[in-house]
Amino acid sequence: MRLLYHQPLSPACRLVRLALSEKRLDFSLSAEHPDPAELDCQPPNRRLSVPILVNDDGSKILDSFAIIEFLESTVPSPCLIPGTPLEQAEVRRLMAWFNNTFHREVSGPIIFERIDKRFFRLGEPDMSVIRSALDALRDHLDYIGFLGERRRWLAGDDMSIADLAAAAHISCLDYVGDVPWHHFGPAQEWYVRLKSRPSFRALLADHVPGLQPPRHYANLDF
Repeated sequence: MRLLYHQPLSPACRLVRLALSEKRLDFSLSAEHPDPAELDCQPPNRRLSVPILVNDDGSKILDSFAIIEFLESTVPSPCLIPGTPLEQAEVRRLMAWFNNTFHREVSGPIIFERIDKRFFRLGEPDMSVIRSALDALRDHLDYIGFLGERRRWLAGDDMSIADLAAAAHISCLDYVGDVPWHHFGPAQEWYVRLKSRPSFRALLADHVPGLQPPRHYANLDF
């Protein structure tokens, strides 16, 4: 069985978990980091980062982008990067938007300030950083609503890895109660459809010791 090294509130790890589940692939999870010596592709003396996927044959893939492309190449159905080449380009653009821009402006700062600082004893959260990230979040939720009102899913007619990437990041913020859903109806409607999918069940069952999610986190209708 495949093994995924992960962290529960890592958007990149959650994206890979969702993709594996959408592909209906069996896998187990480990929150422990593997021995760097086992990874012949890892630069020496460099800190390992998750996600890391270990395949049935023992081969290992690092980085969420690389894992997604590997899964699309080796398990083509169901397709998570669908459509014509132009439509596929839009899927990849939006996946990169959430994994790069959204992470830099919103999920990265909030997760570091609210979660990493707490568990690694790095001091009190910097509320100015959090406020700036929450302001940016509102712009991104507006963008999700803008796309959702013009398309069936974020990148087009079919659910894609773009939707999973956005949902992976937002689900982490929702776990800490930082998403103002009542102000962003179109984004909320899109997210309800995502979290109602079977692939989301394991994420909604996540519980980080010492950090409980709000009541609405696991509710499919909220």
